[in-house]
Amino acid sequence: MNKMRKLWTRIYPHSLQVRLTIGIALVSALGLGSLAIWTSWKMKELLINSHKYNIQRIAQRLPNDVQLYSEILPSEMGLQKAINNLTSTNTFLWIKSPENNILAKSTNWDQLSDGAATKLMSLTEMSVKPQVNQVDKRYFVMCGAALPVQGKTLGNLFVVQDVTNEQKMFLVIVQSLGIGSVFVITVISVAIALYIRRSLQPLRQLSQMTEVISIEDLGKVQLYLDNAPNEVKELAQTCNMMLSRLSQSWEQERQFVSNASHELRTPLTIVHGYLQSVLRRQHNLTPTQKEALETAASEAERTIRLLQDLLDLARADSGYLHLRMEPCVLNDLVAEVVGMAQKFSDRLIKIESTTQIIEVKADYNRLTQVLLNLIDNAVKYSPADTPVTVKLSQQNQAAMIQVCDQGYGISLQHQSRIFERFYRIDEARTSSTGGCGLGLSIVKTLIETMGGSVTVRSCSVDGLQTLYLDARTVFTITLPSYEL
Repeated sequence: MNKMRKLWTRIYPHSLQVRLTIGIALVSALGLGSLAIWTSWKMKELLINSHKYNIQRIAQRLPNDVQLYSEILPSEMGLQKAINNLTSTNTFLWIKSPENNILAKSTNWDQLSDGAATKLMSLTEMSVKPQVNQVDKRYFVMCGAALPVQGKTLGNLFVVQDVTNEQKMFLVIVQSLGIGSVFVITVISVAIALYIRRSLQPLRQLSQMTEVISIEDLGKVQLYLDNAPNEVKELAQTCNMMLSRLSQSWEQERQFVSNASHELRTPLTIVHGYLQSVLRRQHNLTPTQKEALETAASEAERTIRLLQDLLDLARADSGYLHLRMEPCVLNDLVAEVVGMAQKFSDRLIKIESTTQIIEVKADYNRLTQVLLNLIDNAVKYSPADTPVTVKLSQQNQAAMIQVCDQGYGISLQHQSRIFERFYRIDEARTSSTGGCGLGLSIVKTLIETMGGSVTVRSCSVDGLQTLYLDARTVFTITLPSYEL
């Protein structure tokens, strides 16, 4: 039962395999069904037509025999003699006068039950063309016609042949044919399903191979399938060419970002330095000039940070981002970062930590950059009268740093994309705070390069409850613990 449930859960109604199987099964059922119906009809015709021919022959011969015997014998004896000569097993004849009186009948009526004989005798007319009818749970081929003798109508001739055994045999054959057709259709459908599944296996392999391709593998991977149809091999070759083009485009884009960031950062740094130098001699500036220079210096500094982030991401993508991994005491690092953040913000930033010394192996400066980025986001996107909490803990062999705020919250649709590059939850709010959508991408890249992970849990403002008591948004950094 469990195997059947697992198999059923793996069946996808809209898959190519199911569609092909159903289509071919329906065509097979239609073909075999039509063949079975035609065979049944043909068999019935063959079984019944011979009896119809025999009855027609009797109906045509009896008037001549009656006339012949009537010339030799008395009328009633000649009539009975003609009927007896034409009577055979399962064939019944009788003649009725115009007044519906029995003039003569065959002598084998004892083969029928009283009910069947009575019902047959009570018939007053029959079709001239032989037909199959059911009487008292038995099947008969019937034919009737007027009986002319010496130019006068003696009465009506009734000829009946019992075909019950043939009809029952025909029904058994039809039933067996139906059961056999269903069995054959089932076997064909299962065989077709297995064959189609095997035929589509190269496509599944191709799908599984492309599923695990990452950005780093674009220029290295080559899709190849053994014993695959030519069409699938052509598809794999097309995918290889597409991956090659994607690799070239990605490399060109990465090189451009790296070169542009590197080339623009130096002149902007010089411009920013000149602006700062002029601002230090502000006694020669008017208020308007001072405001303009301060704005230009601020924008130049923001652009330099953006270029530095782009340069870091480009180096990480190309594998040239080298970190200085060394043992770090997280308790001291978190305290130092919170102290630095407290100097540039009037917000209350709390630390919740155990007395246990937690040590990890990481790049001290880069981890400081990550925590400052997360704390800065928490300060920007939470009300001014609410605190920001940094929690430090250790679980098993992992050290955890959590940055919690009581801000606006992040909806589920944004949580899955918040670490993407240049992704902004609110364009207006983000640009007003000076963000460019790269901060969390840098955080994720740096933490993963150190062998850790970063996640977010949040509920929006209209949520029913908050996370971790008063926290509405929690960023969690997990790093492997380091032991001497």
